[in-house]
Amino acid sequence: MHGALYVVATPVGNLEDITYRAVRVLREVDAIACEDTRHTRHLLDHYGIAKPLVSYHEHNEMARAVELVERLRAGESIALVSDAGTPLVSDPGYRLVSEAIASGVSVVPVPGPSAVAAALSASGLPCDQFRFLGFLPAKSAQRRRLLESLRAETATVVCYEAPHRIVESMADIVDVLGDRPAVLARELTKVHEEFLRGSSAEILRVLRERPSIKGEITILLGKAPASQSAPEVDLPGLVDTFMAQGLGRMEAIKRAAAESGLSKREAYRRVTK
Repeated sequence: MHGALYVVATPVGNLEDITYRAVRVLREVDAIACEDTRHTRHLLDHYGIAKPLVSYHEHNEMARAVELVERLRAGESIALVSDAGTPLVSDPGYRLVSEAIASGVSVVPVPGPSAVAAALSASGLPCDQFRFLGFLPAKSAQRRRLLESLRAETATVVCYEAPHRIVESMADIVDVLGDRPAVLARELTKVHEEFLRGSSAEILRVLRERPSIKGEITILLGKAPASQSAPEVDLPGLVDTFMAQGLGRMEAIKRAAAESGLSKREAYRRVTK
């Protein structure tokens, strides 16, 4: 196996959800970069794979990416995995992939499980177009600004949320976007997998009745009613929201421009005037 970075999708929960190719690649690479070595070791032990593990997570990715690219350039082959699903999709890995590409290293996708695709496929909502937001902002003000920008969205919206924030976030969804078709997918592919389908208000009522909520959560929202028109966009607020999600200022302005139907030049003028 020649020096290359393999971006390998691993199970979201059920350890049987892995491709033959992924298992082969994990057996053949020189090392595996992963978020949590204990978590990945559990997967590797299940398939009888013994390979060196290198921790690669959001707190060390800047330094670790440089180290890993040097190894790749020296001819080693490395697999990048996340704790669950496809790397880079709301997980670390972008810096490593971009640095590898910039250094002329081959980057090879090994596709497989994704919580986004799994949730969409069983949601019952339209899947011909969808918009993935990653994790919703943790702070309510930023979250509500982002939700405001979705009022006239016609594609199915998909996002992740932490269990300790889900009730607060669903309340903001109902308050800002109104009562629209919604699905909450929890613990996908695991023993306690659950789908709550109905309206956003109905799902909020169910969640509020529970003494506790655990597990990994994916939220899906149906398209806005045809009569719902887009409001005036708070452009500076939208830029702040995207920057809080990790985008640089210029990229945040570009994204905000696309959201509001403005040119990048006009959006920049309004934000900086």
